[in-house]
Amino acid sequence: MLKHSFYNDYSEGAHPRLLEILAQTNYAQESGYGEDGLSRQAVELIQQALGSPQAAVHFVSGGTQTNMIALAAALKPYESVIGAETAHIHVHEAGAVEATGHKINIVPTPDGKLTPVMVAAVCAQHTDEHMVKPRVVFISNASEVGTIYTKSELEQLSQVCRAQGLYLYMDGARLGSALASPQSDLTLADLARLLDMFYIGGTKNGALLGEALVITNPALQADFRYHLKQHGALLAKGRLLGSQFLGLFEGDLYFELARQANRMSLKLAEAISGLGFGFLAPPATNQLFPILPDGLIAALQAEYGFYIWSRVNAERSAIRLVTSWATPEAKVDEFIADLRRLTA
Repeated sequence: MLKHSFYNDYSEGAHPRLLEILAQTNYAQESGYGEDGLSRQAVELIQQALGSPQAAVHFVSGGTQTNMIALAAALKPYESVIGAETAHIHVHEAGAVEATGHKINIVPTPDGKLTPVMVAAVCAQHTDEHMVKPRVVFISNASEVGTIYTKSELEQLSQVCRAQGLYLYMDGARLGSALASPQSDLTLADLARLLDMFYIGGTKNGALLGEALVITNPALQADFRYHLKQHGALLAKGRLLGSQFLGLFEGDLYFELARQANRMSLKLAEAISGLGFGFLAPPATNQLFPILPDGLIAALQAEYGFYIWSRVNAERSAIRLVTSWATPEAKVDEFIADLRRLTA
């Protein structure tokens, strides 16, 4: 039996406060399909956090479903999405976006992030009606390799998107961890100002399940519930999703949980760096990608669960270690002690 799993940040169930809300409201009769009182309260709290009372907020069960529905709703049949080669929609969603009839224009990136130059280059390559027409720029914060966007980077991306007539959409599966990073200078209010759509991830930040899709562009808001219904995302018991975000946003719980996940990750990062090992990407969030000798990786895998992310050279590989809101510090300390022992 493994000492601990660092595979992902959704292995645990949910923060007790969210379960408490579910138990307390269990017998209350509520409207269905996201129009219940719990969901309405959660929407208002999120709008307050965004500083954007006009933003539309919809609760969806998971990230892949959110990405697919949001992007398909924003695209005409001949339009496409621009994304990094590491983008979740390209690598880990079983072709969900393509299944809706839309091409993804893939861009090689060194750090999982897109730049204005990359976006402009894709647009310049698509010149007429014989090609797809890029319409949405897809980014993730944090990215698939744990990197984050700065306010300046996001402002520049937003500017080029508006100049090119593109929508800017952010996958926020790990948005809490990204915004709570010591290196981040972005806020939810910044996102509401600079993005057309994004989602606030709950599944990977202490909720049982659920993502909050935020649509700030009025052109994309009308009739969006029809898209949700058509894709099976309009849950009869929508209260299950709304109550999660009510608990996360009625205080500072959402960011409290993200900060805890980051603290555990950065404690690991400090110890790994202290042993002389580098990283595939600079540590910033609750995802770490240390580069270790293959023999050491094999020894660690006998005691801990984690993914081997990519091969670096003939003798070393990058692994992925993910911490969560519920990762016990004692398990982090134990991993560090074992790493030091095995390294010695």
